[in-house]
Amino acid sequence: MADSEGPRSLPDSETPRFGTLCVHGGEARFKPCHSITDPVFFTATYTFENTAAVLEYVEKKLPRDEYGRYSNPTERVLEQKLAALEGGESAVTFTTGMAAVTCYLMSKVQSGDEIILFDECYHRSREFCKKVLGKFGVVTHQIPACDYEKMEAAINSRTKLLISESPTNPHLSVVDLERFAALGKKYGVETMIDATLATPYNVRPLEYGVDCVLHSCTKYLGGHNDLLAGAVIGRAEVIEPVRKLRGVMGVNLTSQTAYLLLRGLKTFELRMERHNQNGLALAQFLEQHPRVQKVYYPGLPSHRDYEIARRTMRGYGGLVTFLVRDADAEATARIVDAVRIPHIGPSLGGAESLIEQPIVMSYHDFTMDQRRAIGILDNMIRVACGLEDTADLIADFAQALDH
Repeated sequence: MADSEGPRSLPDSETPRFGTLCVHGGEARFKPCHSITDPVFFTATYTFENTAAVLEYVEKKLPRDEYGRYSNPTERVLEQKLAALEGGESAVTFTTGMAAVTCYLMSKVQSGDEIILFDECYHRSREFCKKVLGKFGVVTHQIPACDYEKMEAAINSRTKLLISESPTNPHLSVVDLERFAALGKKYGVETMIDATLATPYNVRPLEYGVDCVLHSCTKYLGGHNDLLAGAVIGRAEVIEPVRKLRGVMGVNLTSQTAYLLLRGLKTFELRMERHNQNGLALAQFLEQHPRVQKVYYPGLPSHRDYEIARRTMRGYGGLVTFLVRDADAEATARIVDAVRIPHIGPSLGGAESLIEQPIVMSYHDFTMDQRRAIGILDNMIRVACGLEDTADLIADFAQALDH
């Protein structure tokens, strides 16, 4: 649980199940003004009764607020809930997932240090490592996804971080978290998993020994395509440097966004059950369709990492990627345009299904050779299944593929 929480809505001796944590985790039983929901605090600064109160706060590190750039009561409850859902000690939230990534990285490395990451990590995260941190003398090594031998071979005395997504986007490769964490422990290197696509409902990397978990809360955790947020979760000593740098950078959430995310988390378990259901059903349908060449979905036995996913994941999420058989970019685009339920757009994890052609939407600024080198093909479609009726989604893709 979070390291600075007040009275809890559940006794510490209890071990509530996940759905109960979504509703009550991290919250006080009795809230200000007897409200059942945590209030939104619209204030930039917090006052003290006298100088003695200021000194007591500074010297005893009391769990109260001083200035809005450092903390907010609504934000603090949110961080406690996120920590509870991940089984972590502490969480720190940010304005976006990318703010979480960049602040985490900058809090951990300095000139001369090295980072090793799998090459299917989010391309903006890889870009930040290479183009921004590289300017300050930080070296980044990109290793083929899930190649643990090459990752181990790249570790040296300057290595400070091992990083991956799991599952990755859009190929949905699944990391063997025990093996990944063991590498970090063997060489004394901190490990971080971006588990945005998995969510704490489907897998909790901290339980496998990973040091830190990162989320773009914009996606499944928020769940309604109406907010931007990020979070980093782990042991208190791992998270504290990140929290301190956030206060310097000023990339913390507004109280209104924290409130929206808290509200979204109340129904998180229920939403994930439907996302998992829709993703698996659509993947199974697509794999049997004659116009589909290949489906990337870790819940299918045909997926390279199926056994690892089956062993470690409760469900496989709502993201499905597939290749259209014997299709060029134009023919693939016609299928994207023919669906009636999903909207064309980036992102994932909201109530509404989304669809995109990665070469057009997410990788339009890459050359053809660059795209092919990382497996982004002209005939690739990525679908983020929402909460619509499963049968309706399948019927929609059936008509689009037959269009």
